[in-house]
Amino acid sequence: MRAKNIPASVWRNPIHFIAFGFGVGTIRIAPGTFGTLAAIPIYLLLQDLTLIFYVTCVAALFLLGVWICDVTSRDLGVDDHPGIVIDEIAGFLVTMTAAPAGWLWLLCGFILFRLFDIWKPWPIRIIDKKLSGGIGIMLDDIVAGILALLILQIIALYIIE
Repeated sequence: MRAKNIPASVWRNPIHFIAFGFGVGTIRIAPGTFGTLAAIPIYLLLQDLTLIFYVTCVAALFLLGVWICDVTSRDLGVDDHPGIVIDEIAGFLVTMTAAPAGWLWLLCGFILFRLFDIWKPWPIRIIDKKLSGGIGIMLDDIVAGILALLILQIIALYIIE
């Protein structure tokens, strides 16, 4: 099941392919949710890194994502195509920074990130409306990830302690 208005370049252009979450963004229903699901295996590969290396990888993904989203949105002529999901991948990885191990924490981080990404409370909504291009596409999800990270860490603090 492929999303409507998915350009053929997603399958031909490696930059578009990455922007669309390795093709996951072409799913018709809830591409952002599927993009976040696509982040789980990436997180599982990174979770055992030291905190500094984990944060470095996520920061590199953010910087690369800004460029990838900028190129893709410009090529497609659409500021924030719903199929571009590399921002969800990066935002979820932010959420899971220093998260406790286990599937329950993974699920909790997933739910928190999706809630903030969909709800878009302040300042996410302002970033989403005021910034465009690659930085706008990526930054609102990074801030959603930071808010979800804060809530996840507060929950962990009170449950683990």
